[in-house]
Amino acid sequence: MKTLTESLGLQAQSADFLTADWPAPARVKTLITTRKGGVSSAPFHSMNVGAHVGDRPEDVARNREIVQARVGKPVAYLNQIHSSKVVRAQEALSALIDADAAVDDTGTAACASMTADCLPVLFCDKAGTVVAAAHAGWRGLAGGVLQNTVRAMQTDPLEIMAYLGPAIGPEAFEVGEDVRAAFCAQMPEAAEAFEPISDGKYLADIYALARMVLQREGVHLIYGGTHCTVLERDTFFSYRRDGGQTGRMVSLIWLDSGE
Repeated sequence: MKTLTESLGLQAQSADFLTADWPAPARVKTLITTRKGGVSSAPFHSMNVGAHVGDRPEDVARNREIVQARVGKPVAYLNQIHSSKVVRAQEALSALIDADAAVDDTGTAACASMTADCLPVLFCDKAGTVVAAAHAGWRGLAGGVLQNTVRAMQTDPLEIMAYLGPAIGPEAFEVGEDVRAAFCAQMPEAAEAFEPISDGKYLADIYALARMVLQREGVHLIYGGTHCTVLERDTFFSYRRDGGQTGRMVSLIWLDSGE
């Protein structure tokens, strides 16, 4: 009798998973889940990997098994708290750590960022010796999570590549003056990423803000930033669109020790 994972047919489900579209070294591997290809029931249908959203634990476990099978090495899931804390990925394999980014240069773990509107950012160096993944909601982005991730990689920022994964797009990310002020106080140029709409509200471009932060850190090889989790309803979970009751995708990056 086939196992559930076998019956789902991983090879046949390739279209349900994405990879980063960037010129990374061959040793650097990525996987970005969508809402498709899993076993969860509505409103978490179907590839929900978030264990904290109210989904059935056994369904989340199955979904993570499917992801694990595609990655081929342990996934370092974090307890994301919208912080700027970065940890070594191996530390998160034996315990659930409060952090929002992980880095690895050993090839023994996959760095992971869970999202459902927040911005996942994947990193590698041009030599393929170190990778990282960061979870950047607006608080973490304004608080320094990307800067800390770049520094934790311990390599020349000019050698670092960054990929901006699926997040809430600039046509859907409505914020207040507090968010605009948080960024503009640090980066005056951030004003360009906010389009005023009405009553002190703005449409914010989280992709543009991330690019500004990374460029200030000396990272100029930046890719991605083309999706909108809110508008692409059939493909992605969205916390805002679905009223807070929804699943989580995961963006993963790791070093293939077989190369």
